[in-house]
Amino acid sequence: MITFEDVRKVWPDGTVAVDGVGLEVPGGSTTVLLGTSGSGKTTLMRMVNRMVTPTSGRVLVDGQDVARADPVRLRRSIGYVLQEGGLFPHQRVLDNITTVPILDGVPRARARERALELLDLVGLERDLATRFPAQLSGGQRQRVGVARALANEPRLLLMDEPFGALDPLVRSDLQMELRDLQQRLGTTILFVTHDVDEAFLLGDEVVVMRSGGTIAQVGTPGQLLSDPADDFVADFVGASAARRTLTTVDRNGQRLVVDATGRPLGTLDEAGRLP
Repeated sequence: MITFEDVRKVWPDGTVAVDGVGLEVPGGSTTVLLGTSGSGKTTLMRMVNRMVTPTSGRVLVDGQDVARADPVRLRRSIGYVLQEGGLFPHQRVLDNITTVPILDGVPRARARERALELLDLVGLERDLATRFPAQLSGGQRQRVGVARALANEPRLLLMDEPFGALDPLVRSDLQMELRDLQQRLGTTILFVTHDVDEAFLLGDEVVVMRSGGTIAQVGTPGQLLSDPADDFVADFVGASAARRTLTTVDRNGQRLVVDATGRPLGTLDEAGRLP
């Protein structure tokens, strides 16, 4: 779905943000870019919708070089969710969600019908459609942000630390809802976070990035914990920490892998392995 071919980004002051990254992001799954501030994860993600132009290298979506795409059309075809949802404060919820479809020529009545369906999908009451963002809670604004990102039925969704400003309980609820939503829709998600637990909960595959914009390791949460590439990865993901001790529990007929805090990391396949 997304291919990064030896991409590099050097800012005008000489700072190297991303340095020679090659990466394949599978379609229909969630890939998490995990790293601290300065690791280049957001810069890398923003190359996908041409909000950042690589100094060298290429980014392809479905085999097409994004550098050759019209940036406006490209961005309208890709869902994008930020912290606080990035909503227009002067527009009501319904108008926030219908903005891009209407710009793309979808009849207003159909766009509004779709917006109400999306409110149902993200777990919001339809009567919130007439409210302004300031009248919503943080969690509600994030749900609206996700609904708006899905309004044009994109196959690709970019999410830049969307839950970072929320309290832990709301954040946990939204994480679980996002997992369910992705499984139902089959949308390809590229998710940025600095939170290891969040990355392990959401990611089918996790890309651990070092300071300076290089990849330290790519793997499933289970692979990163059981076989870290080096001491940096082991320390960063807490592979040796007591709370990372893995156990299995049976829930609804599935063998669920959880860490010492009870946080689920995935389910075992028939051979007893994490996918």
